[in-house]
Amino acid sequence: MTSTDRNTSPDRSAGPGSGPPGTPPDGPRPALPRRAADRLLAFARHPYLDRPDPSYRVRRWPDLIALCFATVFLWSSLTPSLVPRPWYLQGLVGGITATIGYALGSALAWLVRALVSRRPPERFRARCWQAYWLLSPLLTLWLISESARMQRQLRTLQGLPPALTWHTPMIALIALGLLLLALLVARSVRLAAATLIRQLGRLLPRPVAFGVGAVVSALLVLVGVRDVVFHRGVVDIADRVSAATNGDTKEGVHRPRSHHVSGGPGSLLRWADLGYQGRNFTGSVPTRAALTAWSGRPSLDPVRVYVPSALPAAFEDDRPFAAQARLAVRELDRTGAFDRAVLAVAGTTGTGWVDPNVAESLEYMYGGDTAIVAVQYSYLPSWVSFLVDKEKAGQATRALLDAVRARLDTLPADHRPRLVVTGESLGAYAVEASFDSADDLLASTDGALLLGTPNFSPISREIRRDRDPGSPVWRPQYRDGRHIRFAQFPQTDLARPDTRWEQPRAVYLQNASDPVVWWSPDLLLSRPDWLRPPLGPDITPEIRWFPFVTFWQTSVDMAVSYGVDAPHGHRYGAGSVDGWAAVLPPPGWTAADTARLRAHIGHRPAAY
Repeated sequence: MTSTDRNTSPDRSAGPGSGPPGTPPDGPRPALPRRAADRLLAFARHPYLDRPDPSYRVRRWPDLIALCFATVFLWSSLTPSLVPRPWYLQGLVGGITATIGYALGSALAWLVRALVSRRPPERFRARCWQAYWLLSPLLTLWLISESARMQRQLRTLQGLPPALTWHTPMIALIALGLLLLALLVARSVRLAAATLIRQLGRLLPRPVAFGVGAVVSALLVLVGVRDVVFHRGVVDIADRVSAATNGDTKEGVHRPRSHHVSGGPGSLLRWADLGYQGRNFTGSVPTRAALTAWSGRPSLDPVRVYVPSALPAAFEDDRPFAAQARLAVRELDRTGAFDRAVLAVAGTTGTGWVDPNVAESLEYMYGGDTAIVAVQYSYLPSWVSFLVDKEKAGQATRALLDAVRARLDTLPADHRPRLVVTGESLGAYAVEASFDSADDLLASTDGALLLGTPNFSPISREIRRDRDPGSPVWRPQYRDGRHIRFAQFPQTDLARPDTRWEQPRAVYLQNASDPVVWWSPDLLLSRPDWLRPPLGPDITPEIRWFPFVTFWQTSVDMAVSYGVDAPHGHRYGAGSVDGWAAVLPPPGWTAADTARLRAHIGHRPAAY
C-alpha cells in the first residue's frame, strides 16, 4: 500500500472528527438520513449475514445514555419508602433499579441511532463523558449519604431509634456489582442469540433467520427463567426447606392435654400429622386456669381445631378441600364447638400460620367459650404461595365456611354459636376470597376481623375503590361507616365517623405503612393513591413515586415489614383486642376490660 493509499484509506477506529486531509474539523458532512423504507429494502436485498465481531457485543464500552439512565434510576431508589430498610437491601434496590434504567436507556439510545444517522461531534461526546465521570460519583456518594438522613427520619416517625448503620461505599459497590452482573448476562444472551441467527443465516434469507432466531432465543430465555431458575430453583428450594420445617415443632410447644383441641386426647388427627404451624396453634392454647386467673370468673377450655394440608390416608379424597372441610366439621362436633358462644373461622397464611394474638384475644374476652377452626392449604412461605397457588387459599377457606354454615343450619336458631371470620395477610385474602362482596360477607357472618389485607384481596379493593368521597385510601370510610371501619390506631380510629355503627360489623386493621397492603404490579407504571396527599400518619413526606423504582422499593419493604413495632409495617400487635371488642363484645364488656386485655396481650413476645 502506498503512502497515498494510507492517507486516503478510511480509519475505522477514528471518530467523526477524523478523516482525509481537508476534511472539516467535525468530520465530513453527513448524508441525509435514509427513509425507513430504504433501510428495509436494503435489508431484504442482503439475504445472508456477515460474521460480526463477538467481542463487540460482550466487551464493548457501556453506552453513555444508558449509563445516565442507570445513574438517575439509582438516585431515585435512594428516596425513602414505606418502612426503614438496612443498607444491604438499599444496595439491592439500587442495583435492580439501575439495571432497569440501563435497559431503558439502552433501548432509547438504539432507537435514536436507528432513526438519526448523524452523530454528535467526537469532541462533544468526549466532553459528555468527562462530565459524567466528574459529576456522577460525587453526586451518587452525596445522595447515598442523604438517604441515611431520610432513613433516620423515617425510623423516628415509626418509633424506632434514629441510630442507623449506613455503609455508603458498600451500597454503591453492591449496586454497581449487580448492574455489571446483569449487563454481562444480558450481553452473553445477546451474543448467543446473534450466534444462532448467524448460523440460521447460512441457510435462510436474512429476515427469516433474524425472526426465527429472535423468537427461539426469547423462548429459551423465558423457559430458562420460569422453569429452571424459578420453579426448579427458587420454588424447589423453598419447598424442601418448608417441608423440613413443617416436620418440626417449635421449642416450648407440647402436645395438648385438652380434649377440646386437635392433636389432643380423642382427636381424629394425630399430633404428628398437624404440621409445624398446626402444632404451634393447638399446642399453645391457653388453659382454663389461665383464663380464670385473668378474668376472675369461671372459664372453659377453648376449642381449637386445625386440619393440615396432608390428610391421613383414612380421610383422603379426590376433592382435598372438601375432605378437609368434612374432617374439620367432625372435629368441631367432637370437641363440642357448636355449643360455644362464638365460632371463628380463621384464614391461614401460606405456611398455615394463625396469629396467636387474634386467637387469644377472642378466647380471653369470652372466658374460653369459643371455638376457632382453621385449615392449611400449603406450607410454603406466603410470597411463594402467592406466586404458585394463591387460588388454593380461597378455595380451602370457602370449602370450610360452606361446611361450617351447612352444619349451623341444622341447629335451632337460638342454639347456634355466633359465626365470625378472621385472618391476617394471606389469611385475610383467603377469607375475602370466600365471599362474593362486602354485602355477602356481612350477610353471611356475625362479624369479621381482618388484618393487613393484601392489595389483591377482592373485598378490600372494592371498599377502597368505592370509599366515601374525601376519605384517604389508607383510612377509607365506606358507606358512612355503618358496618365496616378501618383502623391503624384502633383506640381512636374505630370511633370515627361519629355515626351509628350497626351490626354486623367488620373491622379492618390496616397500617398506612404496610407494604403488604399496598404492593401491586400497578406500581411499575402508575402512581398509587396512597402516595397522594394527605399521606398516612407514619409515612414520611419525602417519599416519592418513580416508575419501576417504587415497585422494587415496596417489594423489598415486604421483606423487612416486620422490622418495626406495631402499629407500623406489617405488625398489628394487640390491635386485635380492640378489633374483637368492636366487632362482637361479650355481654358486660367495658372499655376498661379492653385496656386491661390489650396490656396483657401486648406483653406477649411477637410470634411471626
